[in-house]
Parts: sequence; structure tokens; C-alpha cells
Amino acid sequence: LYEGMDIGGEAAGLITYMRTDGVQMAPEAISAARDAIAKEFGPKYLPEKSRYYTTKAKNAQEAHEAIRPTDFMRTPASVRQYLDADQARLYEMVWKRAIASQMQPAEIERTTVEIEAVNGARTAELRAVGSVVRFDGFIAAYTEQKDEDSEDEENRRLPEIRAGEQLDREAINATQHTTEPPPRYSEASLIKKLEELGIGRPSTYTAILKTLEDRDYVAIDKRKLVPQAKGRLLSAFLESFFERYVEYDFTASLEEKLDEISDGKLAWKDVLRDFWTV
Repeated sequence: LYEGMDIGGEAAGLITYMRTDGVQMAPEAISAARDAIAKEFGPKYLPEKSRYYTTKAKNAQEAHEAIRPTDFMRTPASVRQYLDADQARLYEMVWKRAIASQMQPAEIERTTVEIEAVNGARTAELRAVGSVVRFDGFIAAYTEQKDEDSEDEENRRLPEIRAGEQLDREAINATQHTTEPPPRYSEASLIKKLEELGIGRPSTYTAILKTLEDRDYVAIDKRKLVPQAKGRLLSAFLESFFERYVEYDFTASLEEKLDEISDGKLAWKDVLRDFWTV
């Protein structure tokens, strides 16, 4: 999609440079996105002012824009015939995400009803929560199945009720809920965690994941990364004998120092000296 596709006899790159940790868009891109929003969704979906974003990831270089369409007027529907299924899904995701980032926020009315049930000397506090979308805003960029969405919204809507009103019990349904351990990382959630910790770069994330799989440190089961015996053994060994070098802060700090060397703010000899003398 980046290097160029044959779009109706015209060679065109559909997205901007993809190895980026930036979340910002150029002013001219924001203007183009707003034009596309007005055309595809209408003026009411345009916020009064353009939206600007900054990354929350540690040590982000932000040397390039966020991944976005090169031409917002190339809607997913208009280019789908020129792409295979995976390419079409990827472009649709990029287009919708970029467009949604410049749209009005959604307005959702959330209602909480607290009910006191009394049975003789015993009482129980019950709570029901319902929500209704008053204005879909950026959600419109992702919405395709209007009928299904309307049905889901109806299921979340509470009946009309007044404070202090006495209610009649129609039925009692008991369900059991148990706490669950944190879910295993997927490839996407692991990359997100690496970004938060300031470890790696967009250009290295793929290599990190590939190494974990190629060396049998992890296996993929239902899109989740499952640690293998070899990986557990390596992790225990490194934590026992090289604890300093596998700490999250160490890697993030070293990445930051390398950036400062690149910017001329630190002397590389000083960094090496500190590295070997600590």
C-alpha cells in the first residue's frame, strides 16, 4: 500500500510511511481529512477546530507522520476493486482510523438506576445501567450495520422510570461471575506494551516478534502468545544472572541516550564509559 498500487491504470501509494511512532498529521492532511468528512458524513460531524495529537509512548521519535491515507478522497469502497482482501481490510482500517480522529466526539447518554429490594427485614441493593447514543460522532466512521446497531442500542436502553417509583418484580435470574487473570499478550498488545515502556522502534517490532517465534520462546495459540519451556528457561536465566540488562528501565534509558547521541546532546564516549563502569 505504501510503495504503490495500480489504481485504475495509475500507480499510487495509498498510505504514508508505515514505520513510524508518530500520531500527528500534517496540517494539509488534516485539512484534507476535514474535507472528506464533510463530503462523506456531513458538516455536523466536523468539530469547530482541527484535532492535534501527541504520542504518549516513551522515547518516541515522531520523525514521520502517523500512518494515514495519502488521499482521503480515496474511500475504501472506491479502491476495493483494485486490492486483494487483506489489502482492502488494511486500507479500510487506516482510512477509518484517520478519518475518525478528526470527527466530532460521540454523545452517549448513560443512565444508572439504583433499586432497593425489600423482603421483610432483608434488603438488597440492585443497580441497572443503560446507555443511548444521542449523536454517533466519530462512531459513524466505523458503523456499517445500522439495523444491528439499533437492535444493540435497544437492548441497552432502560425503560422509562421515575425516582421513587415502586417497581414490580417479574423474574429473578442468577448469574455467576469470577475474576480472571490478565489475558496473555497478543502480537498487537505486546507491541503496545513495548511502546508504553519505550522499548524498540516501529522498525524493530516485527523482528522482535519473529525472533520470539523462530526460537520457540513463545507459541501462538488463538492469536495469543503462549510462553514455551525454552522461553521460560531463558527468562529465568537472564533474570538470575543479568538482571540489570533485562530491566525495562534499562532498555528504555539506553534508547533515550542513543536518541540524545543522535541529536548531539550527549557524547557517545561518555555513554560507553558509563555503560561499562556501572
